[in-house]
Amino acid sequence: MLPQRFFEGDTVDIARSLVGKYLVRQYDGITLAARVTETEAYIGRMDKACHAYNYRKTERTKTLYAPPGTAYVYLIYGMHCCLNFVTEPEGEPAAVLIRGLSPRHSQDIIAENRFHCKYGDMTAYQKKNFLNGPGKLCAGMNIDRRLNGLPHGSQALFLCESLEELGLPAPAEDLEPLDIHVGKRIGIDYAEEAVDFPWRFYL
Repeated sequence: MLPQRFFEGDTVDIARSLVGKYLVRQYDGITLAARVTETEAYIGRMDKACHAYNYRKTERTKTLYAPPGTAYVYLIYGMHCCLNFVTEPEGEPAAVLIRGLSPRHSQDIIAENRFHCKYGDMTAYQKKNFLNGPGKLCAGMNIDRRLNGLPHGSQALFLCESLEELGLPAPAEDLEPLDIHVGKRIGIDYAEEAVDFPWRFYL
C-alpha cells in the first residue's frame, strides 16, 4: 500500500506518479487489481475545474478537505461514479481522478461487474472500452458512493506500488519503462483558463 505521505505533496506530481501504480479493491473475500493507466489532477485553490474551486465547501465537496489518501467518490450524470484520491495537506482541497485502468487480477469478476459476462466472452469493442473512463472503471471495480470518505489505510480500496505486494506476478508489459504522455483534461469545457492546464497523464 502506498504510504499516506505519498499523497501529501503536489497534486500534479502525484497524478503523474500514480500512472503505472495498481488500484486494489477487496470485498466479500474477493481481490480485484488493475494498473492505473490514466489520471487527472484537480486543485481547489486555483482550478475552476475542481469541485472545491476557490475553497467552496458543500456536502458534496467536504471530502476534498479530508486527510491525504482519502477516497473521494462522486456521481456524474446522476448515475456514474468517479474515484479520486485526496491529495495535499488536510484542509487543502485537491485530488487525483483515476481515469483509466488495465485489469491485472480477477479479470472475470471485473468483466462480470462491467458487462455481466466472463472476460474471455467480451467482444473486441468491450475489451477496447473496458475500463477506459472513470465511470467504467468504477463499475468494473465495484466502487460506489458507499466508499466516499474511506480513509487511507483501508484494505477495501487502496493503491500500491507493485503486484508483488499482493503475491501476484507482474505481466511482462508492466516491467517495461513507463511512457507517460501529458495533455489537457477531458470534459471540462466550462472551466475557462483551466481547460488548458496540462494536468492529464496517461500511458
